[in-house]
Order: sequence, then structure tokens, then C-alpha cells
Amino acid sequence: MERPILFLNPVFKQMIWGGSKLETEFGYEIPGDKTGECWAVSAHPNGDCVVREGIYEGKTLSFLWQEHRELFGNIGLDRFPLLTKIIDAKDDLSIQVHPDDAYANVHENGSLGKTECWYVLDCPEGAALVVGHNASTREELKSMIEEGRWGELIREIPVKKGDFIQIDPGTVHAIKGGLMILETQQNSDITYRVYDYDRLTDGKPRQLHVKQSIDVITVPAPSAKDSVKNVDNLPENVMNELISCKYYRVWKMDVTESVKVMQDHPFLIMSVIEGEGLVNEKRIKKGDHFILPSGIGEVEFGGSMKLIASTVNA
Repeated sequence: MERPILFLNPVFKQMIWGGSKLETEFGYEIPGDKTGECWAVSAHPNGDCVVREGIYEGKTLSFLWQEHRELFGNIGLDRFPLLTKIIDAKDDLSIQVHPDDAYANVHENGSLGKTECWYVLDCPEGAALVVGHNASTREELKSMIEEGRWGELIREIPVKKGDFIQIDPGTVHAIKGGLMILETQQNSDITYRVYDYDRLTDGKPRQLHVKQSIDVITVPAPSAKDSVKNVDNLPENVMNELISCKYYRVWKMDVTESVKVMQDHPFLIMSVIEGEGLVNEKRIKKGDHFILPSGIGEVEFGGSMKLIASTVNA
């Protein structure tokens, strides 16, 4: 049984807040200058990535998941569990929150909830993200939202390039304009908008989900100092684990010389976020995303590049 590296073609999404950096920074052919998201590794119905080359060229990731589960360690889940995105926020995203599995299953037609994490690829000087809120009780949260007291409610925290943030379900959050983020998340497209700055699309405000948001927001929010860690200066040429939670494990690896990695997970998603180099003597560069399948064994990297890797926590 061949276990090829699966190189994937991304799916792009136009967004009200998107820009053109996915073209200028990553060299992608984007559909327009409001391209906000690159779904880099996805088997979701709203964006199913296609294999770029090799024996599975032209096959979708969801097809491989259904028909060649041996590539993913034969894990017994009902859908491919993760989704990797790059987000280019030219303008602020809406203030939003995600449900957990239990709430999404009941209220969103059997969908998974959404736990996610962000690696800050780039941002302006003095950048900030919305993570958390300042309400101490659900009653206070409800009144602050209903009265539009956003300045009091929303908690902004400073961030810089190389920061890493875990966003659990129930966390109020928003990516602000000027940031580029690599996001690793559960395979879900459920987002509840709490507030969207009264922006209009085709002359109409975008749908808000105030009731659902009040239902699922964690009160009180965890402290800000626990939210962000900088992972810019970690040891080189090793897989540095950034997070291990119920749904995924994520690593960062800065390659400066020849490195061998034993792929002993059900699968390993890898994204080249800077530089260029080789994987098993095949040339790779910034913006490439690929899956190392189960059973591929030891994989050799070389060159000068930074990668983010993830797998399911099975």
C-alpha cells in the first residue's frame, strides 16, 4: 500500500473583511481582493480540498477519508476531524463565539462544535485581538449585549508575530484588521456573531446570533494572561508542542538543517509558514500544505523554513 504525501489545493473564501495578502504574501491565485480565508486542509462540505498531484490527484480529502481510511490510521470518527485555515483580516472580524459539540449537535443539525487555536503569522505594530469579556455574571453579559455597551464588555489583548492563542468554545473573540493568522480548528463552520459593527452587506446588516451567543458564552471569562503565549524562539530542528487538547495537538518546527521526524500519528497536517526546503527530497515552500499519512514512517526535512503541524488527539 502506497503512503504518499498528500499535497492539497486550498479553497478560498471571499469575506466582507478580507484583503489581498493571501496573494502578495503567499503567492496564491485568489478570486478577488476581499479574500479573507484560505481553507488549506479541509474536508468540510463548504470547502473540500483536492489532492494536487500523485496517485490520488483530483480526489477530494473527504473522498480519501471515506475510501482510504488507512491513510488516516483507520480512526473511527464520522468525519475528517480538523480544518486548517489562513485568515487575512484587512478589516476587523465580527465579535463572535463558538458553541461546544453538545450545543452544536442539538442546535446546528448534528454539527461539531468549534475549538480552535491561532498562530499569528503577521500583524502591525501594537496589534491586539479580542479574547474574552468583562462581564461577571450572565445577567450582566445579557444587559451589556442588549444595551450595546461593547466598549465595557469586550476585552482586547496585545499580540505580536509568533504568538499562539487557544480559543475554547464559549470564548468571545475577534481577529482585528491587519492580522494574518494560521488557524487549526475542529472540522466545523459554526460561528455565532454577537456584534458586527453595524456593517452592511448588499445594503443589509449581516445576521447576528445574540440568543445563541448568550447561551454559550463562558461567564466569567478565563483571565487574559492565560490566553496568549509567544512561541517565536523555540529550539530549532525539533517538533515543539504548542498545545494538546481534547481535539488536536499542534507543533511548531523551525528547520535550519536536515531533520528526521517519525510520523507515528494517525496523520500529520503540515503547513509551511515561512521559507522553503525539502520533505523527503521534494521541494516545498511557504504556502504549501500537506498531510503525512499513517504508516509513512520516518520523514526527512531540510532547508530553511518554519512549519506548523497538527493531528487529532486520538
